[in-house]
Amino acid sequence: MKKALITGITGQDGSYLAEFLLTKGYEVRGIVHRASAFNIERIEHVYSDPHHPTAKLSLHYGDLSDSEEISTIIYKLKPDEVYHLGAQSHVRVSFDIPEYTGNITALSTIRILEAIRKSGHNIKFYQASSSEMFGAAQPPQSEETAFQPRSPYACAKVYAYWVTRNYREAYDIFATNGILFNHESPRRGEMFVTRKVTRAIAAILTKKQKVLYLGNLAAKRDWGFSPEYVETMWQTLQQEKPDDFVLGTGESHSVKELVQEAFSYAGLDWKKYVKIDPRYFRPTEVENLIADVSKAKRKLHWQPKITFYDLVKIMVDADMRRAGLTPIGEGDKILGRKFPHRWWSDKKNICELSPDLCLPASESASRLRP
Repeated sequence: MKKALITGITGQDGSYLAEFLLTKGYEVRGIVHRASAFNIERIEHVYSDPHHPTAKLSLHYGDLSDSEEISTIIYKLKPDEVYHLGAQSHVRVSFDIPEYTGNITALSTIRILEAIRKSGHNIKFYQASSSEMFGAAQPPQSEETAFQPRSPYACAKVYAYWVTRNYREAYDIFATNGILFNHESPRRGEMFVTRKVTRAIAAILTKKQKVLYLGNLAAKRDWGFSPEYVETMWQTLQQEKPDDFVLGTGESHSVKELVQEAFSYAGLDWKKYVKIDPRYFRPTEVENLIADVSKAKRKLHWQPKITFYDLVKIMVDADMRRAGLTPIGEGDKILGRKFPHRWWSDKKNICELSPDLCLPASESASRLRP
């Protein structure tokens, strides 16, 4: 049984990755930050009492700013693969807390790589790089495009990218960079623009919200579907040699298009509800990101199933359901048609795919801290 360690396991990508690796037969360990609230909402359906002999997912307290904690966890667990997804990942917020962003998003990467190097174990490493690193570079952007970062977050990711390559070349560590363009899902954090829009629609329909405040509607992004990207994270570590890959859909759509499509799908006129607030503009903006995925298509056979218009419907349906509304249903049908045997979703779906992952209700009801 392979063992994987995931930082950021309670985030969107981390939760999907944990589920995916469990269906692949991995023992999955995750690092979570100490806090007064034990927030495991995204992985709760696969997390169970770690004392149970069949439990394959366990959590460990750790701080990405603490080298000793990170080293201790890696020395103790001896994972086969480390997926470094943890970060301060909100671009606009990085302008407000640039030093913290650099410490967590940039320096955590070298802390993990140093721990891997010193451990003496043959550990594969995946670094979650970002399309924000390209910044002002002209689209489309590929693995050969020079980085022109336009935010503290992007600068931190550029550092993490290059230190990953450096450790690969200097110490022969199997270290890869996945340069992922925007990828979303119903599990996306509520501060990110896609969820901000789809949650607002549900709140407007239930009369709990009257106005949605947004920033730059002209910014264009390449938006895909998180579960597909997570599968490819794993795939990059199964290659014969470590390498770096750009992942995206190859399409670019503006925030305005996102708003128009989502509100129209819900039967609303977006102009009646959306207002612009200058506080949501970035001091330096990234105008247009489009992925050139030629290399991923050639080497990883990458071909995304979900693109922009499907994604919007999937996310609006999910947030309507969360709000107690009957979803329109087109997004649900798209998922059912394109992923008839999907490995993620609710607990029932996971248990049907891999019954050994799910314990009886009486045993799994007890939620214990790491």
